[in-house]
Amino acid sequence: MSSELDVKQQLSLLVHLSKVDNFIAEPESKMIHYLGNLHGLTEDDIETIIDNPMPIPDLRDLAPDTKFEYLFNIVQLMKVDGKVFQSEIDFCEKIALKLGYKPGVIADLSAYVYSDPTINTSKTFLRSIVDEHLMPRKK
Repeated sequence: MSSELDVKQQLSLLVHLSKVDNFIAEPESKMIHYLGNLHGLTEDDIETIIDNPMPIPDLRDLAPDTKFEYLFNIVQLMKVDGKVFQSEIDFCEKIALKLGYKPGVIADLSAYVYSDPTINTSKTFLRSIVDEHLMPRKK
């Protein structure tokens, strides 16, 4: 995540995902707070985003590294509470499409992303997986 706007947009996306089952589980809330704090947001900033997330922006024009971060974070959030609902998978696939990935990227990436954020798979390896799912850009 680079600029403060990017951070707020990305956290908003995570809030949208966490609310897809009409409930923000404690592990989801903790992860959103952790990521917000990591990028210098105050608790008030984070709570404002949770209460009023920004609309999902046009994601196609993001830089490849930012697209990967968005995708990685939504998959990790989907798994962080140890329960994965079909509505969460559908949401992640919809976001993947908006980012320019084929929907199968969610299944492939989630095989290597763990619910415990302290367990890390090489980001280079994960990036090689998701890059295989990038759709060609339309002119």
